[in-house]
Amino acid sequence: MDDQAIRLRKDRAAFKADDVKVDLIALVVAVNDSEPCVLTIGQADTLPSGPFALEHRSLQSGLRGWVEQQTGHRLGYIEQLYTFADRDRIGAERQQRVISISYLALTRKEQAAGSPKCGWQSWYEYFPWEDHRSGTPPVVLDVLRPRLIEWANGVRDAATRRERWQRATIAFGFDDRLWNEELTLQRYELVYEAGLVQEAVRGRDAAPPPLVPSKSMVADHRRIVATGIARLRSKIKYRPVVFELMPPVFTLLQLQRTVEALAGRLIHKPNFRRLIEQQELVEETGEATTETGGRPAKLFRFRHAVLDDRLIAGTKLPLARG
Repeated sequence: MDDQAIRLRKDRAAFKADDVKVDLIALVVAVNDSEPCVLTIGQADTLPSGPFALEHRSLQSGLRGWVEQQTGHRLGYIEQLYTFADRDRIGAERQQRVISISYLALTRKEQAAGSPKCGWQSWYEYFPWEDHRSGTPPVVLDVLRPRLIEWANGVRDAATRRERWQRATIAFGFDDRLWNEELTLQRYELVYEAGLVQEAVRGRDAAPPPLVPSKSMVADHRRIVATGIARLRSKIKYRPVVFELMPPVFTLLQLQRTVEALAGRLIHKPNFRRLIEQQELVEETGEATTETGGRPAKLFRFRHAVLDDRLIAGTKLPLARG
């Protein structure tokens, strides 16, 4: 049993069994046809999850067991994401405290055994304002901006109005500010606070304001996805985790498209390839493919030697600005 599981058992001992529930939640990510997707289960948009039981050897083994049972998919790379324990995160009407320990898992769609009870959903269906690969999405300027202006001006205090709008400009790149792809969680929490997503108005008696068009998820699972997107967008800049999402062999264009899909923005092709070469992240296989159209494209594979501790400190995959 790992140290965290031991600490968790001690923490749980401080509560009565009926007072607290500990869930393990998996955000499983794959990139399918240049579209970043998350694995969901059931009829609703729900992340794979299950309770942590004392018979589980560790938190990770418990999580892996639940995901395999619910989706038929055996997890490879995983890392702990965040622990959610807000008192009102599930619903104020519930008396039981629910603590959710979330994990980020990276995989490839073709590795999943498949199950009729699960499916892949583009994360941009939940966050349509995050995909800037074709420029600023219309929902940002046509929907979010006017509704956030209305929200910011919806208080009498001038300082609060300024503070609200400043947060919106920073998060969404309004008023000529630069778009920061890593602020995914801050953007979601802002539209939640403004009451513009379904999760924010559940259980309210009053009629909600017009919502931003987007898919909702059960409980606070969309917040967990937002946390994972922000983590992954940051991490691909300094760790070669993107290769967990790639097939064994690939073209440099496929690698670039995968990074762009995750980041939600385009990358300058010559700069990207120069960075890949400088970091020595890949090596040629000596083979080529014609599946990309046009002339044959060289096939590459990830150089696993870069995972050596001595080398990984200098391994970076930053997003090159066009």
